[in-house]
Amino acid sequence: MSTKVEKNSVEKIEVDMNNSIHFVLQGKGGMGKSLISAWLAQYFKSKLGVIKPFDTDQENTTLHHYKSLDVEHIPLMNKSRVIDAKKFDSLMEKLIESDKCCVIDNGANTFSPLLAYLIENDGFEILRDSGKKVYVHTVIGGGDTLVDTATGFNSIAEGLTNTPIILWLNEHYGSLELPSGEKLEELKVYKKNEKSVTGIVVLQQRNQQTFGDDIKRMNANRLTLDEVLKSTDFSLMEKQRLKTVFKDIYQQLDNINW
Repeated sequence: MSTKVEKNSVEKIEVDMNNSIHFVLQGKGGMGKSLISAWLAQYFKSKLGVIKPFDTDQENTTLHHYKSLDVEHIPLMNKSRVIDAKKFDSLMEKLIESDKCCVIDNGANTFSPLLAYLIENDGFEILRDSGKKVYVHTVIGGGDTLVDTATGFNSIAEGLTNTPIILWLNEHYGSLELPSGEKLEELKVYKKNEKSVTGIVVLQQRNQQTFGDDIKRMNANRLTLDEVLKSTDFSLMEKQRLKTVFKDIYQQLDNINW
């Protein structure tokens, strides 16, 4: 798979997405938010050429360490590890001033304060009034993580008005249904917020000894797909598997009505 896209697709997304803002939010840690942020950043970079990612995670600045993505780190806590509301103001000003597509990776430790700030200060409305298209991306995991992450999705959806949500369904943690047999789309928490969901991206459960190991190594080294394809540290088959993963994700993102 090439990370290039057809000319018509590029023209469309340049018109629609250069001033878009993408918050990646989920209150439960370890669900792949930073990896999703990195994939989103690469997707929009492949479409637009230039983007502006931000990492607001206080503890694990994973996205910030993707050097080729030129990520700006904005810690939202002061030296005493206390949330600093003025840092949120700084983030908002940078988002408003930017004329690029922005991807914001937010850590679990600042999830609640950031969401509360955005709601309390009409942050999404301010961004829209500044000409931005705002999206919230959140992760719902399978298996034992389903209930907690679905609750996180609910807390986000309840606080949003006119802000589309992109759901990332992570099958890595198991099936996206309860032991009782209820599937995600049958749960009350999903049904009552379904109208807020603009798109769904499924992160398929794949063979952990091949696909899983390749993704893990790529992420551990903070490499983009383009860097992996140029690297001599990845074999031909490892590169092919990662191209397959990206092709699947990019196609799903292409199908979203941005």
